[in-house]
Amino acid sequence: MVEGLAPSAPLLIVAVLSDGVFGDPQIRYHPVRLVGSALSLYERGLRGIGLSGYAGGCLLFLALSVTCVVLPASFIALVSTWSPSTGTALHIGCLYFQLALRDLVDHVLTVERFCRQEDLVAAQTAAARLVGRDTYDMDFAASRRAAIESLAENFVDGFLSPVAWYVVAGLPGILLFKVISTMDSMVGNKSPKYVRFGWCGARLDDVFNYIPARLSWLLLSMSATFHRGLSAEKGFRFGLRQHSLVPGPNPGWPEATMAGLLQRKLIGPIWKDCVPVTSIWLGDAADPEGGKDGDVTRAIRAVITAALLAVGLALIALQ
Repeated sequence: MVEGLAPSAPLLIVAVLSDGVFGDPQIRYHPVRLVGSALSLYERGLRGIGLSGYAGGCLLFLALSVTCVVLPASFIALVSTWSPSTGTALHIGCLYFQLALRDLVDHVLTVERFCRQEDLVAAQTAAARLVGRDTYDMDFAASRRAAIESLAENFVDGFLSPVAWYVVAGLPGILLFKVISTMDSMVGNKSPKYVRFGWCGARLDDVFNYIPARLSWLLLSMSATFHRGLSAEKGFRFGLRQHSLVPGPNPGWPEATMAGLLQRKLIGPIWKDCVPVTSIWLGDAADPEGGKDGDVTRAIRAVITAALLAVGLALIALQ
């Protein structure tokens, strides 16, 4: 691979530690925000010339890939030939900006903090930042369940998949994944406006998360062996058995696994735009409903442990 872009075990360690210590920096020109700004600009241009269907969505992906993958990767590679130390610093910075585990955990802890303070409105508002469902009529238990489900699902999208694609394809791999992830979050919904235009981003997101989602089933199940009160056996069994109950090919794996290892039922009745979406429960029917005191803390411990296991596998793969 081109000098300055190849995956590096030491640089991955630095980036992961930086995310764990500092979290996601809230800066105006955050690289992921710049991808979102570029997407909005390109979308307006494509729609302006009548490309608002499948072709427009595919062209959007190509334009973002050039702007947000090829150009920055080429720049870092060029700088690395002139000044290896500067190239290394840019590599670490770029890698660090693509990881979001600390930020995810902080958002989940915010929901938990408001639940413990018995501030329902604040808990609902915090949960709304994590999920797309209606939150105004959720109780404390439902708010916690929403946070736990988001934690499980976004563990894949915000940490496991970026690390996996970095290992596979270096800096270009993780940049490309973030382009696809941003497309999915911004235009990948099935509303009339985006059902065709967002198809490319949504399907690519499914493909790029396919293996990491199934890896999360194994890693989360394994993480339960390190903590009391978690069931590795149930995590493995219900992740395998119930993943298909959740729409889409990927989210069900970490969510059903989380329900099993916590020994709590998750999801339950969900409404979006005042319309009932689902009433299914994940997990053992004999287990209590999730959202009790301690459930969020145990879920966070499981995810952090799974993340450490994932980093360990990545380091082995990079030897």
